[in-house]
Amino acid sequence: MSENNQGRDVFDAIADPTRRRLIRLLAEAEEIPLHELTVQFPMGRTAVSKHLTILKEAGLVLDRKVGRETRFRLNAAPLQEIHDWTAYYTKFWRANMLRLQHLLEEEEE
Repeated sequence: MSENNQGRDVFDAIADPTRRRLIRLLAEAEEIPLHELTVQFPMGRTAVSKHLTILKEAGLVLDRKVGRETRFRLNAAPLQEIHDWTAYYTKFWRANMLRLQHLLEEEEE
């Protein structure tokens, strides 16, 4: 867990496919009310709200009240932690694929 995020672990928050889909929907829109998010899933409002709460605890979602409606938006900054972690493995696979390519080229010669 990052030092600036004292809530839920970002990796834990994105582990669930429903929450990853919520992140995608929020990334595609500036702000979405809860009722518009709920119709995108085969579950009730309470279940969607629980997923949003987990994302909020990880700092990935921000909300604001507009009258009786709650609107949500993505805060992508915590995703940087995941990007940084996976970047190492991207370099790892890139280097291994390059070595494999060189090996195959040597065998062809």
